[in-house]
Amino acid sequence: MSRFLRASILLLFLGSCGGGNFSAPRNLDDACAIARERPQYMRALEATERKWDVPTHVLMAMIYQESKFVGNARTPYRFVLGVIPMGRQSSAYGYSQALDGTWEEYQQDEGRRSAKRDRITDATDFMGWYLHESEGRLGLAKTDAEAQYLAYHEGRTGYANRSYEGKPWLMDVAANVAVRSETYRAQLDQCRR
Repeated sequence: MSRFLRASILLLFLGSCGGGNFSAPRNLDDACAIARERPQYMRALEATERKWDVPTHVLMAMIYQESKFVGNARTPYRFVLGVIPMGRQSSAYGYSQALDGTWEEYQQDEGRRSAKRDRITDATDFMGWYLHESEGRLGLAKTDAEAQYLAYHEGRTGYANRSYEGKPWLMDVAANVAVRSETYRAQLDQCRR
């Protein structure tokens, strides 16, 4: 076998081992189906619930809204004149769509320098930390998916300044997060029995 062929086979093999599975579960409308298809998601969510006392169904609804459970989700590109790419709309990345600065704050506060936004265990822990901080700073109940989502989307300062009130579309999105959270809660209650 030639050197070139051996090197090609080795590169192909190594390339196929390196990537993660960042695709979404097949049925995002059924929390039990997500739990069956991706048990590692449920382990991460339940660990976050134990650590931060944030309900699994609230986290799931927020992850659905932010990334549709796609681990390497990014914001779209911005274009000048409709064709010249000018970078992404924001630095949001991963399951939680955490911004660079907020992610770095989490890493520093929690001593988790190696945490990655495209790792479900780290993303759920980040969200638990964020919602816990929002409860402490803003008085938002961890079970209030709508208010927590508004604070998550707008940032705590934006939420305190009520910036969401000028964004009716965002108010609708937050209401949908609350509805999905309740749907996931009822589904999880059924499949845990």
